[in-house]
Amino acid sequence: MNQKQEPLPENQSAPATGQGQPAAAAPVDREPEIKQLQAELEAARVEAAANLDKFLRAKAETENIRRRAETDMAGARKYAVERFASEILAVRDSLEQAHKTGPAPDGGTAMQQMREGLELTLKLLDSVLQKFSMTMLDPQGEKFDPDRHMAVSVVESEKVAPNHVVSVVQKGCLLHDRVLRPAMVVVARAPAEAAERPPAAP
Repeated sequence: MNQKQEPLPENQSAPATGQGQPAAAAPVDREPEIKQLQAELEAARVEAAANLDKFLRAKAETENIRRRAETDMAGARKYAVERFASEILAVRDSLEQAHKTGPAPDGGTAMQQMREGLELTLKLLDSVLQKFSMTMLDPQGEKFDPDRHMAVSVVESEKVAPNHVVSVVQKGCLLHDRVLRPAMVVVARAPAEAAERPPAAP
């Protein structure tokens, strides 16, 4: 039996035909957003690398400043007595010159006692200087060293090898490893005849 279909109201649409699935939405283009994020990430990486480089440079500079300060302080402590040492050397020189004075012609006891007193004073002074890391340079017979010796003259000598110290005019002094005063010396050279003599035949 056929039923009569009633007309639908005007505001009601007919049901969808087919399988009844809604139509697919249009795809959203995310490419510009992704590119922007990638650019921001790369910029952040570059900035982080630059900041790390600045930090490492600042750290290295700070370490260098610290080391220089420590070295300067160590040097200041080590050589703080340099001026005092230079002054006291003059006193020692005077004592040594007085001690080198020969005995009185009449062999006086007073002069002998004075020389003995000077010798004891020199030994005491040298022991004090050693406590302050001062070492006297007495290079008699040693090879001439321009870093530690000052040649005041050169003489011919058959007994002393050329370029060796014949005699010491004034002793030098070391303060730790620094030359406070070079030793003033007379240096030997070969006699003129020996220098001109041709070498012996083998």
